Amino acid sequence: MPARTVISYPHMGSYSAVLEQLFGRLFPHATILTPPPITQKTVELGGRCSPDFVCSPFKYNLGNYIEGLEAGANLLFQSGTGCRYGYYGELQEQILRDMGHRFEFACLARKNARPLPLLTRLWQLGCPLPAHKVAAAFHMAVCSIRAVDSLENWIRENIAFERVPGSCDTLHEQFLDKISRTRSQAELRDAVADCQRQLCKIKLDCPQNHLRVGIIGEVYTLMEPASNFNLERQLAAEGVAVTRAMSIWFLMFGRDNATSLRRSEGYLRYPVGATGVDSVSQSLDYARRGYDGVLHLKSFGCIPELNAGPVLTRLSHREGMPILPLSFDTHTGELGVRTRIEAFVDMLRMRKGV
Repeated sequence: MPARTVISYPHMGSYSAVLEQLFGRLFPHATILTPPPITQKTVELGGRCSPDFVCSPFKYNLGNYIEGLEAGANLLFQSGTGCRYGYYGELQEQILRDMGHRFEFACLARKNARPLPLLTRLWQLGCPLPAHKVAAAFHMAVCSIRAVDSLENWIRENIAFERVPGSCDTLHEQFLDKISRTRSQAELRDAVADCQRQLCKIKLDCPQNHLRVGIIGEVYTLMEPASNFNLERQLAAEGVAVTRAMSIWFLMFGRDNATSLRRSEGYLRYPVGATGVDSVSQSLDYARRGYDGVLHLKSFGCIPELNAGPVLTRLSHREGMPILPLSFDTHTGELGVRTRIEAFVDMLRMRKGV
């Protein structure tokens, strides 16, 4: 490793704050470089250097890596499981090396994500911590993920009704900043307690008969606002309460294919890949809980979500709940997506009579 280690990683929603915290503990003498916020430049960089028909998370990640390397990073991390995403690391590394970049690449996917190979790789990269302190760092990161997901679940359900615009976003930004700088469980508990106190101060004006929409689909497109044109905030601006079960916490501890298949009885008998079964089971749950509609988000060419598509169409007809499919790629136009969402919300209002 170079004398000065500069660590970077791709964005995925708010979890960059947790990664900054985690790598700050694992590599206390390194510089942690979160890539710049995703912009059109990021998309163009990643798309220009990616295979044409690879799904958009690959392109976004590659753009993040390029911007990180250009900013001085020399150690890149990648991880992923469940679908083709778990096999992207080696290809992304080769593309970056073909571009002439010099760096160390840590792909912690598949078997490399198991405890012993993971620990060995971290030590090879210069982590000075003994095994029990590495475990403590990961445990705190998991606790941080739970705190971030809990806050964001509350925000997406309520931000449409905040009395003072910007209150939720301000609290969210402050909390993520604290998470990124937290280095102990005591600091994390203080940050969570303070966030809960501030949350109680946010005033809401929530109408009784407001619209409720569930969001399902492919993991990255759901969790990274830049990849879906910040769709959740557009729904909030329309006065819609949003529910999204899919999160890192759900993937780690709430997801079970057998349970999801059982909940999808009548629509699915076998897994369709990655989170396709979850999309069906969650949609059915939203329908039976009286939600007004569902948005099905996926990256272009995402096979598991394409497999779930016909099932979701049948579910929509049988359960009487509208489901709007939206496919995203680096060539997708924001205006077209926003127009479709506005029309969808207008249709839901007419159905509900509000």
